[in-house]
Amino acid sequence: MGIGLDLPMFVGQLVSFLILIIALSYFGYRPIRKVLEERSRRIRDSVEQTERDRSEGERVRVEAEQELKDARLEAHRILVEADVTRGRLLEEARSEAREEARAIVEEARTQIEDQRKATVEELRRAFADAAISAAEAIVVENLDTERHRRLIERALEERLPLEPER
Repeated sequence: MGIGLDLPMFVGQLVSFLILIIALSYFGYRPIRKVLEERSRRIRDSVEQTERDRSEGERVRVEAEQELKDARLEAHRILVEADVTRGRLLEEARSEAREEARAIVEEARTQIEDQRKATVEELRRAFADAAISAAEAIVVENLDTERHRRLIERALEERLPLEPER
């Protein structure tokens, strides 16, 4: 032939090439392809796991922010309630203190008034007794002591009334 091709050598090389291709595809390409597919699968699984972890992290972050917000609201509510309670307790304590003070003042006034009345009555009796004694010492007449006492008490009643005029 004219192109300078040696057909038996060409066929031999073609057969050798085909055997090499078949051997490489069976012994070389399949294991390499399996390794590449396994590596690709691991990378894909790793990316998916990373995405799941990122989503979970975002969900946890959002929940934590919500819980923190709720805790702040609850703390604020508790502080407001405590302030209201404190104000109410202070007002109750002030009211009780005012009532106790009024009761003490009223009781003191009553005691003072009772004591004043008792003192005036005691002074009347003492003055009446002194007047009777003085009158007996000065006048040695047959006057009756009981009559004297009534006269003196009537005079004292006119001059020192039991109830003060206001």
